[in-house]
Amino acid sequence: MLRTDQKKLRNIGISAHIDSGKTTLTERILFYTNRIHAIHDVKGKDGVGATMDFMELERERGITITSAATHCIWKDSFINIIDTPGHVDFTIEVERSLRVLDGAILVLCAVGGVQSQTLTVDRQMRRYHIPRIAFINKCDRSGANPERVIQQLKEKLNHTAVAVQIPIGLESDLQGVVDLVTMKACYFDGPNGENLRIEDIPADLMDQAAAEREKMLDAISLFSDKLTEAILEENVTEELIYDAIRKGTLSLAMTPVLVGSAYKNKGVQSLLDAVIRYLPSPEDTSYTVLDLDQDEKEVALTQSPDAPAVALAFKIEEGRYGQLTYIRTYQGKVEKGDTLYNTRSGKKFKVGRLIRMHADKMEDIELAYSGEIVALFGVDCASGDTFTDGSMNYALSSMHVPDPVISLTVTAKDNKSQENMSKAMNRFCKEDPTFKSHVDPESNETVISGMGELHLDVYIERMKREYNVEVETGMPQVAYRETVTCKADFNYTHKKQTGGSGQYGRVAGYIEPYDEGDYHFENEITGGSIPREFIPSCDKGFQACLKRGKLIGFPITRVQVVINDGASHAVDSSDIAFQQAAIGAFREAYAKAKPIILEPVMKVVVEGPSEFQGSILATLNQRRGIISAATENGAFSVIESEVPLAEMFGYSTVLRSATQGKAEFTMEFARYKPVPQSISEELIKKLSTQRKTA
Repeated sequence: MLRTDQKKLRNIGISAHIDSGKTTLTERILFYTNRIHAIHDVKGKDGVGATMDFMELERERGITITSAATHCIWKDSFINIIDTPGHVDFTIEVERSLRVLDGAILVLCAVGGVQSQTLTVDRQMRRYHIPRIAFINKCDRSGANPERVIQQLKEKLNHTAVAVQIPIGLESDLQGVVDLVTMKACYFDGPNGENLRIEDIPADLMDQAAAEREKMLDAISLFSDKLTEAILEENVTEELIYDAIRKGTLSLAMTPVLVGSAYKNKGVQSLLDAVIRYLPSPEDTSYTVLDLDQDEKEVALTQSPDAPAVALAFKIEEGRYGQLTYIRTYQGKVEKGDTLYNTRSGKKFKVGRLIRMHADKMEDIELAYSGEIVALFGVDCASGDTFTDGSMNYALSSMHVPDPVISLTVTAKDNKSQENMSKAMNRFCKEDPTFKSHVDPESNETVISGMGELHLDVYIERMKREYNVEVETGMPQVAYRETVTCKADFNYTHKKQTGGSGQYGRVAGYIEPYDEGDYHFENEITGGSIPREFIPSCDKGFQACLKRGKLIGFPITRVQVVINDGASHAVDSSDIAFQQAAIGAFREAYAKAKPIILEPVMKVVVEGPSEFQGSILATLNQRRGIISAATENGAFSVIESEVPLAEMFGYSTVLRSATQGKAEFTMEFARYKPVPQSISEELIKKLSTQRKTA
């Protein structure tokens, strides 16, 4: 199906905290838009599992691991949907999805409300300026309280949350929703809620609905002068309300809030109507690109299908038939047989096969217009590459990629496994920018790094299943850092005479703590005591020292190096001589600068029944945790804390046994902070012993 009318196109993501019902909601959306003809359970109890959780591992665990793309048609509008994971370990999947989307549905649990991962997802949406509508799901659950959730949206996320619906009944009595725009009650009849029944609002809800509508009109009138006039003249029309809500949503100044229960098939069709009414089409969004030929000057893109093609490869997947590259077209059109140019690698390639995705199923298409999300086969590229038609050298700004915080050593059991393990590593590193692998030069072991234990667990499991690789894993290794705590001078001369011209270089200056970044080099040489051409050599030498600190062999960070004097020789001075002089100078000063070890500290949020609050606090205190907040949300407690990553290994098992399996936690990187003296001494002793035995 070809479409040039971009007003009828929506690119949306569904994001939320773990277990808020994102995948269940997507399953219902696909059912009501006739993309699927039977509803399946996310946890896979019926042996099938949700459409969007197509990976066997996802169905077994009942979680989303990779973002899956699909599309559907609702009331003659075309919707591209990306269902994203909730676990913070797979945060890159959310990042890259939001990078290419125009709008989003923020799903909230009517019982849990705004939870820890909701804050992270909201922060990601703000980073990419994504307008969103909120859907308060699970209104059928015991303890559901949509009003409290709206209050939390205002207080915790600083949203101007405006209810455009109220539920008819709650918990087991949930029957439908009241639409505050049309002032009608909507019921969802039939075995799967497919038959919509519109009636008058029940008499016992009339006063509440009128009061809520008054609040809604008051909030949205800020976005429309016409609506303000109509309210004064008591001549408010539905179109004026829709228009005001749309303006407020697109400007990110307001979040319309809808209610329902995806699992009980209530409120999903109204949500689809809201997606079409309030979320932006590609025409409502302006995009800019960097012109690499004009010193990365920003250039605005046009939505015209006749303009030169510009597209972004935002996700790469190794499929059964080779590499699958998900692209979002931002300008012009991409046609089967076209020649495209990769502005990063400078290579040209032909579009052999153009497909539209539906989870893991594919549909061949001939043409993709601007604003569409499609996929290409057999293209050699990396995640984040920009494709053009070759007439311009543009690059779309890349997405935010967080650094890995946890590492494991992996060893293949035999030679065949070793070969397959290398293939698996290459594929996973290419697909996922937060997954890294390298060989430790000292121990000669393969080390993999990622965002958390679950992240690495999933990749090890995928190696076994997809590549038949049996691996043994070593102890998780924390990404420690080293830094200096005081200023220390250096004055080092590098001399070497080997017959003929030798090596000579002298550098003097100091190193000191630096809080504004990982490393900063300052040149304060006056009078040419070190010739200008050797200054970069000094910088290079100092940077070489940052890779391995002397305390425990981890990278050195937060350090400023200043050179203010030196000497050179007309014949013996060279690039290598000054590099060596800088290396010697840094080593001399580093020992005097009182180096310390820094450890990654994680923001850990534990949610569980209030009766276990004491046990949860005890588990965190035993792990050197610092509690920053403890709040009660009905019968649930939410405890926020900062805990060193080194203490968090195996925490999920401890938490389960302390709370009878009723609590869950999320963890994300917060900052680096100094390790206590006693632990620092232990680390130095332990790692020096390891080096001797290696």
